[in-house]
Amino acid sequence: MTALLEVDGISKSFSGLRALENVSFRVPEGSIIGLIGPNGAGKTTCFNVIAGVSRADAGEVRLAGARIDGWRPDQVCRAGIGRTFQLVKPFAGLSVMENVLVGALNACSSVRAAKARAGDIIEQLGLAEKRGAVAAALTLPERKRLEVARALATGPRLLMLDEVMAGLRPTETDHMVALFRTLNANLGLTILLIEHVMRAVMALSSGLIVLNHGQVIAAGPPAEVTGDPAVLECYLGEEAL
Repeated sequence: MTALLEVDGISKSFSGLRALENVSFRVPEGSIIGLIGPNGAGKTTCFNVIAGVSRADAGEVRLAGARIDGWRPDQVCRAGIGRTFQLVKPFAGLSVMENVLVGALNACSSVRAAKARAGDIIEQLGLAEKRGAVAAALTLPERKRLEVARALATGPRLLMLDEVMAGLRPTETDHMVALFRTLNANLGLTILLIEHVMRAVMALSSGLIVLNHGQVIAAGPPAEVTGDPAVLECYLGEEAL
């Protein structure tokens, strides 16, 4: 399977603290890959490097074979990467529809088309009844869904999800899992997700990458990775599967 995303030898330090060290992995096109590990392992830093929020000290990032490391976040987004943030920060004074419309304008050539796209995605995420509500008035689970809707609206080839299921009730988590499965199966959307809800990770992922102390300690099929002694010791032994 052809790799859509290639991360090669990425390293990143902050004031002498090594957050990532020689991180390499591939995300095959059309796959759903889980990026897991304990808190502080470097997962969000890795997302930030891929998305252009942080510049790596060393290494390369390629999307569909083209180098994108060093690009601005808006350039990375236009190239086809949409991402959510662990700490959701919608445009608080705008409505749900207006928030998603901002993302849709990245993918559409007209405001009319962007509004239609935003409306469809709001419906998919179960936010239709809230489309006119101000984002600041939403509950945390609703803001999580809005975060996903904004990222989807940009028209990504690769969707990067940073703990979008944290804080959701089981039924809401199941809805998200079903949505991502549908997007992957029907649209061929490639997904890279950071998630601590292991039930969701195992239900979605065709492969896992495990980070610990900024290094990849395991990668491969979920059944193989979750049985790795190093992974059990640093992470899964403390998690409820």
